[in-house]
Amino acid sequence: MNGSEKLKTLLGNLPLTAEAYWRLRGQYKTWSSHFKLEGIQSVLAGAVAEAQALTQPNPAARKVCVFATLHYWIEQSLLVALALSAQGHQVSFGYLPYSEWDKEINAFDLRKQDLYAQTVLAPANQVMRVVPLLKEVPPKLDLSAYPAELAKIIDQVSDYDTQYTLQVEETDQSHPLYALRHARNTQAALALYDWLQREQPQVLVVPNGTILEMGVAYQVARLLGIKAITFEFADQRERIWLAQDGEIMSHDTSSLWADLGNQPLPDRARTAMLDLFAARKNARLWGNFARQWQKNPVQGSSLVRQALGLDGRPLALLATNVLGDSLTLGRQRVTATMAEWVVKTIAYFANRPDAQLVVRVHPGKLLTHGTSIMDVISQSFPTLPANIHVVAPDQKINTYDLVETADLGLVFTTTVGMEMAMAGLPVIVAGKTHYAEKGFTRDPQTWEGYEAELNQVFSDPAGSRLDAKTVDQAWLYAYLFFFEFSLPFPWHLLWLKEDFNSRPMRYVLSPAGQARYAKTFAYLAGEPLVWKDRGLARLTELGTDGENPHAN
Repeated sequence: MNGSEKLKTLLGNLPLTAEAYWRLRGQYKTWSSHFKLEGIQSVLAGAVAEAQALTQPNPAARKVCVFATLHYWIEQSLLVALALSAQGHQVSFGYLPYSEWDKEINAFDLRKQDLYAQTVLAPANQVMRVVPLLKEVPPKLDLSAYPAELAKIIDQVSDYDTQYTLQVEETDQSHPLYALRHARNTQAALALYDWLQREQPQVLVVPNGTILEMGVAYQVARLLGIKAITFEFADQRERIWLAQDGEIMSHDTSSLWADLGNQPLPDRARTAMLDLFAARKNARLWGNFARQWQKNPVQGSSLVRQALGLDGRPLALLATNVLGDSLTLGRQRVTATMAEWVVKTIAYFANRPDAQLVVRVHPGKLLTHGTSIMDVISQSFPTLPANIHVVAPDQKINTYDLVETADLGLVFTTTVGMEMAMAGLPVIVAGKTHYAEKGFTRDPQTWEGYEAELNQVFSDPAGSRLDAKTVDQAWLYAYLFFFEFSLPFPWHLLWLKEDFNSRPMRYVLSPAGQARYAKTFAYLAGEPLVWKDRGLARLTELGTDGENPHAN
């Protein structure tokens, strides 16, 4: 720590120093911190005025708290809070003024960021209570006066934070990042516990709900018996995921499947799925999906067989996740980690020369910095047997060509497993994923069960393929997940400024906007989300050719 940082830390720990600086000088200077709320600052006063003018009485109004940290989530979540206020709910918005979750910040600069946030968010106080939760952090972080469960929450979320940030599967608690996250999560836990206990809201709304202070907020709400709504954004514009009393990134689709599964797939839904998966396979965008799933278009299975030197023996395709990805946190089932599952599976095939294995390392690894599964494999197997092939993340091979070549799919949680079932392959799922136990995958609970499934499939590869009825259910589930599980929502986190310009508060609160979004905001405020009542609602948005008229 240099002299300037030491001085700021000292000043930050003295009462009113940051406040005096802000009043005398800080508020008049051009704001240069990474913690910026300029997107919301430019539209907030007008949005508040529109909300005030268009708010309607709500006989089902609830007392709602909304919490966020990190500047981009604060902007997004404040708009959610503002819209809920305009739906007639009594809203309090609490925040912690961080811009980065993995870097230290001295107390003086943190308090300046808080004062800046208070200034920017001040117009919102006309329609809700804005609560700077930094003021709620007790001067002494003493957990002895709180329930013992609070310490367990802090430990678990800090563990996830470290794995997520470093992209590893096991946490070294001596790592500086773990210490940083543990301290931040402790501060957040005490502030959130005191705030929520005092407010006694009927509902807490929080982004993500698994990692960082937002994961702490979700867990604290559940500890206090408060209904917790978590939300996140995927790669579809004008859509949102949300979970009621659940962590949205666990993608619990059990109620969705119980209500809408086991029915024929409508023709328009099948058309939409065919078009979507044609785009996924051929490395192009489709509809309002803003992501390409492959970098290389399909070439055909014969070329892939030739490129990898595959022969006629039965072939298993193992598709990995990225190590430490949020979709793998806490999802272990047959092994302690995903890396262990990959290594033990390769060892199994090393003793099965009558079969072949292709390990497809997730292409997303190219965008990450953590340990690569390639390193894990090379450390355990300096030389691979001839029947085992590894496809590197940058190798110009399309995953769907591999699916066409395979006789069996092996997955941890990746969505490719669902797609392999759609192609009729038997799929063995080693982790806890949303599409497991829906009737079209094999879901062992132990390593011994996993090996037994492998042995059974290889005893009769052709006879293990899924029948037509089971394949249809896999298609139905995929449709429900990609189209019905997400809900209409006006503003995506990644395109917030553009989306708010296209769909300002006055539009969202207009009859047309309410017809599209009112139910989603009602679910965010705690109205029970009953999938059978919604039915296949997305079909009303899909034309006969499967295109989405709301695509951007």
